[in-house]
Amino acid sequence: MQAIVYTKYGSLDVLRLEEIPRPVPRDDEVLVEVHASSVNYGNLVLVAGEPFISRMWSGLLKPKDKVPGGDIAGRVVAFGRNVKEFQPGDEVFGDSSSCGFGAYAEYVSVPVNTLAPKPANISFEEAAAVPQAALVALQGLRDKGKTKAGQKVLINGASGGNGTFAVQIAKAFGAEVTGVCSTKNLELVRSIGADHIIDYTQQDFAQSGQLYDLIFATAGDRSIFDYKRALSPTGIYVMAGGSMKQIMQATLLGSIISKSGGKKLCNLYHRPDRNDLIFMKELIEAGKVKPVIDRHYPLSEVGEALRYYEKGHARGKVVITIDHDRNA
Repeated sequence: MQAIVYTKYGSLDVLRLEEIPRPVPRDDEVLVEVHASSVNYGNLVLVAGEPFISRMWSGLLKPKDKVPGGDIAGRVVAFGRNVKEFQPGDEVFGDSSSCGFGAYAEYVSVPVNTLAPKPANISFEEAAAVPQAALVALQGLRDKGKTKAGQKVLINGASGGNGTFAVQIAKAFGAEVTGVCSTKNLELVRSIGADHIIDYTQQDFAQSGQLYDLIFATAGDRSIFDYKRALSPTGIYVMAGGSMKQIMQATLLGSIISKSGGKKLCNLYHRPDRNDLIFMKELIEAGKVKPVIDRHYPLSEVGEALRYYEKGHARGKVVITIDHDRNA
């Protein structure tokens, strides 16, 4: 099979399209014919081996997992003897980031508990946009943010991969949603349901005087004290992305600042979860959430897809498509 392979850390130039053996599923694994994957920040970390602490789980001197890519959408081909949930031909989606990655390939073998039935009303490409980005948004809003109907929720980075899901999920929970984005993305954020939109090139949400019950940051380069200023007295700030400064402040200062007063400031670590995938499947099939896709790239151009994503201007998700008819 064809796969994107890297054997050393470095720039995106280390990625190679190669022929490698097709994996064989173990007793509790499912072999998936991958039709699409997508780009996430973790793929850049994997390839670069930076920040250095990431090598504690990816391999200290060289990558232990040779094929990057976490998001999966495709069809079941085969499975191990303990698998009862799926049959050959079933359409599935899932996240392999906790079990060796490997999604930038024509086939991947993953534990059965990393997969769920694909939403019936969307394509493989749309389904591949969901697993990591949607679960980041869901877990940030529901689990960390305790989002409830009627709350005022601000999404910083509302036009990005995580942000477009966050806007729609918050609306599905009944929140009053304000999306922060650039001028060119105002119409996009409005089209996915935001009640209010702030153009960060024209207005500073932290200086507006409006207070929010929850601020969910998927992008940005703001001081943690700016976020604190914009919270209601019992508001919650959840950091799920952005600049390294923003990430480190939430990690190092969030719990300390939270000890004084009723405001809570914290960061989010995404975790793959089959039940959450099923929850998202139901939201999508109910028409409450629809993946937003910026660009498609073929498997051979994963490096270009990552370069585009790295610039930080993607509107929604960047998707990798895999053509199984290339030798037909």
